[in-house]
Amino acid sequence: MSKIPNGFEVIQVFEQFSPKHLAVEGDRERIGLQVGTLNKPVKKIMVVLDVLENVVDEAISNDVDLIIAHHPPIFRPLKTVQTDTPSGRIIEKCILHNIAIYAAHTNLDVAVGGVNDMLADALGLTNVELLAPTYEEKLKKLAVYVPRESADKVRAALGSAGAGYIGNYSHCTYNTPGTGTFLPHQGTNPHIGEVGKLEVVEEIKIETVFPSGLQKKVVTAMLNAHPYEEVAFDIYPLENEGNVLGLGRVGNLEQEMTLEQFALHVKNKLEVDGLRVVGSLSDKVKKVAVLGGDGNKYVSHAKRAGADVYVTGDMYYHVAHDAMMMGLNIVDPGHNVEKVMKTGVANILTERFKERKFEVTVITSELNTDPFRYL
Repeated sequence: MSKIPNGFEVIQVFEQFSPKHLAVEGDRERIGLQVGTLNKPVKKIMVVLDVLENVVDEAISNDVDLIIAHHPPIFRPLKTVQTDTPSGRIIEKCILHNIAIYAAHTNLDVAVGGVNDMLADALGLTNVELLAPTYEEKLKKLAVYVPRESADKVRAALGSAGAGYIGNYSHCTYNTPGTGTFLPHQGTNPHIGEVGKLEVVEEIKIETVFPSGLQKKVVTAMLNAHPYEEVAFDIYPLENEGNVLGLGRVGNLEQEMTLEQFALHVKNKLEVDGLRVVGSLSDKVKKVAVLGGDGNKYVSHAKRAGADVYVTGDMYYHVAHDAMMMGLNIVDPGHNVEKVMKTGVANILTERFKERKFEVTVITSELNTDPFRYL
């Protein structure tokens, strides 16, 4: 049976995909709930790149309960909220119409399947790798004791929850047979055995690893699949290297292009009216680095990665000179290409809500919030 979730349930689903801890240093105080409350039913969500006043008007006209934005509308601390200013009117309208605003900024850039993966996919890159590491996710190990006949069910639940991934292998576990004992007392309802009688059971100790960020999900899945009323399990921190995540991606084009051909390819695939190019238009490009938003800090990362061209926005004049002198071509399609996240996030949420039987409609803003025009 489907249900209308509250805002906390909606954001819990979103943060399983794009957790807050992935945000880069200095950005974490900008993300999360910025306006309104999550303590309410959420029937309709609108995914947006920017929260401008006309975007809020669009949300109002569509009876939206929650806006999920990539760019935080409150980027710097507010000293006042004056309703005769643009920022004040945005907040006032949202409060009057009970619309909450939740922002996911660099955590959505870093997330696997997030903004930078969406851009790499849009450009048709293959053999995609990380450009600039920013976060290493620690690993933990779970050991749980399961009656033999229930071991398959528990292993399957753990694997489905994201445990047991080692490289390109999933559902990895180690299983040790043994004997468990327990004595049920008054008030218990044992799956096996009788109250007041020591029970001896053939059990399997299942061990598996998982990223620390998935601990709640993995433990919940294990407990739901386990037949015992009281489950014996242990969790250990590991020193093994975990998943390394970060900003930007680097990959290869299916076919080599000239820089001019590639620039037109970017213009078409990312749906922009114009872009800036640094380098000789006849240069051959095959390996591409891409980073959504302002990528000035990561020019050297693109060069070290062996990229022939770096696709990013907001390129500074002198940084463009630096790139030119180091022999790195640049294609700057602007910051607004991060709009790919609107459809991308909406599709991800729609699928995950469907799995949970959440009765939520997810739409995307239809407005163009790029402040620049090309003549």
